[in-house]
Amino acid sequence: MIYQVSKKIDRNRIFIINRSEIEGRLDPKMTLYKKKVQHALYPMVKLKSLLLSKPQYGANEVGLIRNNNSQPRYIRITDIDENGLISKNDLGATVTNVEDKYVLNENDIVLARSGATVGKSYIHKQLPYTCLYAGYLIRFIVDAKKILPDYFFIYTQLNPYKEWVNAIQRPSAQPNINAEEYQSLEIPLPNLHKQKEIVEYLNAAYAQKLEKETESQILLKSINDYLLNELGIVIPNVDTALENRIFHFSYKNITGKRIDPKKYSPQVRSLYASIEASTYHKTELSTLISEYCSGDWGIEDDGNLHEDYIKCLTLRSTEIDNQYNIEINPDKVKYRLIKYDVYDKMSIAVNDIIIEKSGGSKDQPVGRVAIIDYDLLQRGNIAFSNFLLKIKVKDINPCYLYYYLKTMYNIGVTESMQSQTNGIRNLITDEFLSQTIVVPSLQKQQEIVDNITNIKNKAKALQQEGKDILESAKRNVERMIIGE
Repeated sequence: MIYQVSKKIDRNRIFIINRSEIEGRLDPKMTLYKKKVQHALYPMVKLKSLLLSKPQYGANEVGLIRNNNSQPRYIRITDIDENGLISKNDLGATVTNVEDKYVLNENDIVLARSGATVGKSYIHKQLPYTCLYAGYLIRFIVDAKKILPDYFFIYTQLNPYKEWVNAIQRPSAQPNINAEEYQSLEIPLPNLHKQKEIVEYLNAAYAQKLEKETESQILLKSINDYLLNELGIVIPNVDTALENRIFHFSYKNITGKRIDPKKYSPQVRSLYASIEASTYHKTELSTLISEYCSGDWGIEDDGNLHEDYIKCLTLRSTEIDNQYNIEINPDKVKYRLIKYDVYDKMSIAVNDIIIEKSGGSKDQPVGRVAIIDYDLLQRGNIAFSNFLLKIKVKDINPCYLYYYLKTMYNIGVTESMQSQTNGIRNLITDEFLSQTIVVPSLQKQQEIVDNITNIKNKAKALQQEGKDILESAKRNVERMIIGE
């Protein structure tokens, strides 16, 4: 009599495998993975037999700030998104020393070998600048007569590959997969004609996703024009030709301690004048603040939690994304121990406005803003770092003020309130808090907030549609090569 697992048991957690079926690693995760792919619709072929050369580890160079597209780009794991793409809008990093052996060529594929994102993949396509890859990535060059590079890349975006990564990686404080282990990956391999069909199908889904994201970005960018139009602020067109960037300004009109050109340039003065021209009531930001606090620490990175300290999530400027939402990356989030009396001052609440006051680089302005929502606070105790400023407001709709400050940043007003020390940008807090705020009636403020919220919701829906299209296409591809 052959023993059978009860039908009441979850077969994805408790299962039987015959000794004759065991090959290579003897552990439950890998065994379960092999059971899932053993009925693939095409032969399973090891990656090692599909390569033109041995895998190659990346360069161990220090990433430096990349100022323009004439400089080589140093591609690191953090540059690659969840779909295996790198942003062509972000400059990324560069390096001092560029060795030819680390330069990426068309259709080279790199896989992350270590860290929380082990298994992440990227296929290189021609760009108008040189790219090289970092040490935590491994390059694979496949034989296009056996497997299309794009088909291999597509496979690394599917669930079966991700399950293999989860099964093969060695459990440790720093999960990792070495080159030899990657070469043991078995890939379901249809003929080249079928591979091409699959590539074209998924590329069409990527194109649809990009179209939805483009529509979403157009909507989000329209928020600036909408808000400025509602407030009657007309942004002047300033000719930035060289002769218009050379100007004189009377010493008697200089205010405060600043004598740098940026504050008194025609461009900045015209921006200020356009805000003052609004017919709505205007006041200094400082008059609308009931409380403000700069981040500061009574913090310990290590040590045991004891009665004088509380463990809390550290909110940093890196958690403010490009849309000025606060996105907590669970793989990078930092927790700290903070004294109770300091936490009382630096804790956050719904509708607190967080302002980036220091960091960035000589080419990246600081002053981005974010507003705290209810969902964020469900994560537990949260405090903010010493590179941020928190304000609580009165006599104004906090969401309206958030959108207003965000727009001022986008049109360049906030950039005029900055200084630089050793190439690091710093917000001049006094100037930021004394800037002019256009304040319509509370009813008008709520109308503006509602309309902007509606625009953001439409943009978010488009982004989700794009994600759904791509995920559906990936599931269909899995059925094409693995089956149900």
